[in-house]
Amino acid sequence: MSETQRVLIIDDHPLFRRGLVQLLQRVPGFALVGEAAGGAEGLVLARTLRPDLILLDLNMRDTGGLEVLRGLRAARIDARVVMVTVSDSGEDVVAALRGGVEGYLLKDMEPEAMLDALHAVAAGHVVIPEQLNHLLAAALRGETRPQSTGAAGLTEQEVRILEKIAAGLSNKQIGRELDIAEGTVKVHVKHVLRKLELRSRVEAAVWAVEHMRG
Repeated sequence: MSETQRVLIIDDHPLFRRGLVQLLQRVPGFALVGEAAGGAEGLVLARTLRPDLILLDLNMRDTGGLEVLRGLRAARIDARVVMVTVSDSGEDVVAALRGGVEGYLLKDMEPEAMLDALHAVAAGHVVIPEQLNHLLAAALRGETRPQSTGAAGLTEQEVRILEKIAAGLSNKQIGRELDIAEGTVKVHVKHVLRKLELRSRVEAAVWAVEHMRG
C-alpha cells in the first residue's frame, strides 16, 4: 500500500468507533477523515468526503449496513467497503459479499489481525476471517450451481485465474504472474463468476477450495 488511505467509519457504537480511531492512528498509511454514528449520516459523509476506505457496521439502529452499502453503490461512491461486525452468521457474510464489500471482519479480532486485514483490502484483496470460510462454504453448498470446472465450462486460462483467486491474489498480481493485462484479468474474472453462478471473488475462492482439491 503506497498511498495513504482516507478512512470513514460508520458505526453506532461510540466506544468501538473510538477504538478504531486509536487503532488507525497507531500505524502509517491510514488517515481518518470522518466518523458517523449511524447509516444515514454515513451516507451523507461518504458523498461529501469521498473516502478511499469505509469501515461499516452491519447492524445499526437507524439504517442497517446492507442498506447503507446499497446506497453507496447507487451513489457510485468508489470506496472499498469493509463490514466490521459482531455477526458470524453465514447468511450475513454471503449478503455482505454479494453487496460488494471488500472485507468482512469481526469486532472481536485481535487489533494486529484487523490492521493486517485492512492493509490487505487497501492492497486490492478481498478479506474475510479464516474461521468464517466454512460458514460461507456451507451457505454456498446449499445452492444449485456447477460442481466442477468442467461442468461450469471454464477454459484452461479461467481455471488458472480461479486458482490464483483462491490463493488470494489481486487482479494486478494475477496479471503479473500470468503475463496478461490487468484489464484482461478483470474480464476473465467476470466470466468465471458468471459460469460458476457466483457474485464475488471470495465465493469463487471458497468454491475452488471445495471443488478443486488435489
